[in-house]
Amino acid sequence: MCATRFLRASLLAALGVIPASEGFARPRVTSAKVTSARSAAPATVTVDYAIALAGIPIGTAQVSGQFESARYRMDVSARLTGLVGAVTGGMGSARASGLIAEGPQPSAFAISTKTSNSGIAVRMALARGNVTQSEVTPPLVDMGDRVPVTPANKRGIVDPASALMMPAVSRGELTDQANCNRTIPVFDGATRFNVVLSYGETRTVEKPGYAGPVLVCNARYQAIAGHRPDRPGVKFMEDNRDMSVWLAPVEGTRVLLPVRIAVRTTLGTNIIEATRWNRVGAQTVTAQAGGQAAGPVVQATLVDQ
Repeated sequence: MCATRFLRASLLAALGVIPASEGFARPRVTSAKVTSARSAAPATVTVDYAIALAGIPIGTAQVSGQFESARYRMDVSARLTGLVGAVTGGMGSARASGLIAEGPQPSAFAISTKTSNSGIAVRMALARGNVTQSEVTPPLVDMGDRVPVTPANKRGIVDPASALMMPAVSRGELTDQANCNRTIPVFDGATRFNVVLSYGETRTVEKPGYAGPVLVCNARYQAIAGHRPDRPGVKFMEDNRDMSVWLAPVEGTRVLLPVRIAVRTTLGTNIIEATRWNRVGAQTVTAQAGGQAAGPVVQATLVDQ
C-alpha cells in the first residue's frame, strides 16, 4: 500500500471500524432527520480522538452519539493534521441514524471525504438495515475484477458510522464479555465486509471524562463483495491478526462506544485513541426489536476538489 493510499486509509479508520482496503473515500453531510416517538431529552456522548501512525500523531477525530428512546444518531468527523494534513488535505465526516435493536438498524447514512486531489460522497436510505436507495459520487470505476455486490449483500447491514455503536447483546452488565462476541455486517455503499469481534480481555482505563472498565475485543476483517480479491491490500487485511477495539459503556444507555481502535498496517500500527469523553443527559436507552419505515436519503454533497 503506497503512502498516499495509507494516509487516506488512516482518515477512513476514524470514520469506520477498520481502514478501507480499496482506498474507498467517505463524507460531508448536510442533513439527516429522524423523529422520536418520545419527547424526553436524549442522552448524548461526544468522544474526541487522536490518530497516530507508528507513534507519530497524524490527525484527530470526533464521534458524537445521540440516543433517544430506541433511536440513535451518530455523527463522525476526522481530519489529518500536521505535515500529513498539509500534504494530503485529508478530511471527512459522516452521519447515520436509525433504531437500536440487537444491533443498529440504520435508516439513513451519508459520508464524504476530501483529499488534496479527490473526493467521494456516498448516501444511502435503508429500512430495518436493508438498503433501499444508494448513490456513490463519482461512481467507482469498474476494473472487471471486483466481486459483484448482490441484492442479498445489501440486506441486514450496518453502515460504517453506525458500526461504531455497539448495543449490548448480553442482558447482564455492559462489560459482560459476551458483548465483544459479535459479527458486524458492514456495507459502505460499494463494498460489503464483516468485522468479526471476539473477547480478548477486560481492562480499566482513565480518560478525561471517563474512568472505568473497557472490553478489549479482537477484530478480524472478512471481505464479502465489492472488493478486488487479488489486491495486496485486501489480502493483507484478511490475514491481519493485529486489530482490536476497546469498548466503553455509555452511562444511562445499553450502548458501548470505542475508546481505542488499533490496526496493524504495512507502515506501522494505526491507533485511534480517545482523548476526551463527554456524556450529558440521563435517559436509559433500551433495544427495540420492531422495525421502522424507510428513512429519507441523507443529503451528501461532494466536497470541492
